Amino acid sequence: MSTDITTQPMTAEQFYDWVHRAENANRWFELVRGEVIELPRPLKLHGRVCMNVGYLLEAYVRQRNKGYVISNDSGVVLSRAPDTVRGPDIAVYEDADSFDDLHPKYGETPPRLAVEVLSPNDKAGKLLSKIADYLNNGVELVWLVDPEERIVNVHRPQKNPYQVKADAELTGDDVLPGFRCRVAEFFFVPGSGAKESTPNT
Repeated sequence: MSTDITTQPMTAEQFYDWVHRAENANRWFELVRGEVIELPRPLKLHGRVCMNVGYLLEAYVRQRNKGYVISNDSGVVLSRAPDTVRGPDIAVYEDADSFDDLHPKYGETPPRLAVEVLSPNDKAGKLLSKIADYLNNGVELVWLVDPEERIVNVHRPQKNPYQVKADAELTGDDVLPGFRCRVAEFFFVPGSGAKESTPNT
């Protein structure tokens, strides 16, 4: 469940300075149309799913030798006046060719893919608003991963969303060409008896 922080509307630059104050250490925030929103600390299930998704996407971009994967809710400026800074759980970008090219703060080039992992306290309305912010500001593909239902909801701009179940294959469509894996791989734990696989390219 998110908590609204009562402040004056901020720009992305003011928000960056504010979240890096000592009193805000180890807290998670986003900026939504100038308003600061505090997010709950992720739980273990959330972290494990993010790790699996990031692992599969990292293997894909390395095999393809194009793009890079970002985790930990790293912020991206999606819109200005008022400013919105969102932090996907996992994202795939293609705007840098080297580590030195990475933006040192909040970049303004949207990711090709944004991945959000559903948490128990997430409210549907706020998640849909976040997905809309992605799709309306240049993100071409959004995966909403539901660990409880073991499904992925796939969102594309100006297209109807659809679900992919655990035993089915998820692809990167034309955004991440050649990427495919079983949704069940997002919920893999070594020793669980499930077979591990790597994404096909």
